[in-house]
Amino acid sequence: MKFILLFLTLLASLWATKINDVSSIVGVRENQIIGYSLVVGLQKTGDGTTSKFTLQSISNMLKAMNIDMRPIDIKSKNVAAVVVTATLKPFARQGDKFDITVSSIGDAKSLEGGTLLMTPLKGVDGKIYALAQGAISIGGRNTRGGAATHPTTGVVFNGGFVEREINNNLYNQEYATLSLKEADFKNAVAVQKAINRYYHTQVAVATDSRSVKLKRPKNRSMIEFLAEVQDIDMNYKPKNKIVINERTGTIVAGVDIELKPIILTHGDITVKIVAQESVATPEGSVAVDKDLVIGLNENEIYTKKGTTTVANLVRSLQKMGATPKDVISILEAMKSAGSISADLEVI
Repeated sequence: MKFILLFLTLLASLWATKINDVSSIVGVRENQIIGYSLVVGLQKTGDGTTSKFTLQSISNMLKAMNIDMRPIDIKSKNVAAVVVTATLKPFARQGDKFDITVSSIGDAKSLEGGTLLMTPLKGVDGKIYALAQGAISIGGRNTRGGAATHPTTGVVFNGGFVEREINNNLYNQEYATLSLKEADFKNAVAVQKAINRYYHTQVAVATDSRSVKLKRPKNRSMIEFLAEVQDIDMNYKPKNKIVINERTGTIVAGVDIELKPIILTHGDITVKIVAQESVATPEGSVAVDKDLVIGLNENEIYTKKGTTTVANLVRSLQKMGATPKDVISILEAMKSAGSISADLEVI
């Protein structure tokens, strides 16, 4: 397994950033829609007779066209039953076009060359918000020139049409709420202070670790107000986090995430992290840099006080010959033991 180690320079100091980068407006969001339909025109790569719902759907469609045909009499392999999914952008208007995704739910071998029949797309409330129809693209050939990697999933570019708009009377509202992308009381207060400082009055108040309630000034519309708010600079402190991808062996961490002293044994690797005022160099040890020494005889890591971080720990483990799996297991164990205070996210 290839081992990739990325260290992002996420400084613990405050960052200057736009409010728009760390928050979103409550109520202004995308909406998921879904539908069921048939894809026709396939070259004998559609659903077989075992997909009874496909045969029933074909029968129902033909009945709507005044053709009475029993499902048991239908033998066509040029049709496939599919689920159609799409995302409506905020403030989508009637007649707007958008891309849709088509996925087979039967035993079809490929949707290549097929055409999606008119499909009503519904929201979670059961109402129809859009229609979809058109020729399906499955992305062509793979990198080796063979068949497409996922021939049973395709896209109809601009195949969706908005029929019903989602009401959002934002213009006439007096209040709005910002939702921070990550819950943090300090950042919520920082947003509040930045907005109030910009308007020289109390127009924002943090109500919890993620929400900041806004009151529109009398001399501005809500649209103007939100446009200004999103462009305001604020002092933002990013949350320390270690992200581990167990499948690829990738570890992403800030270079300043400190570790507390710990003694840990994993297989034939024993790690002893000792914080010292200065770094000693015992016999048989190897200096990685001026603040980091590895004791090869006992697999000990010596670091200068205040410099014991995830970054130099992983570097040390690599020098010891630890595999990506070993490194990930050690980090997870250290988090459980309380040696790592930052959030550990495994994906």
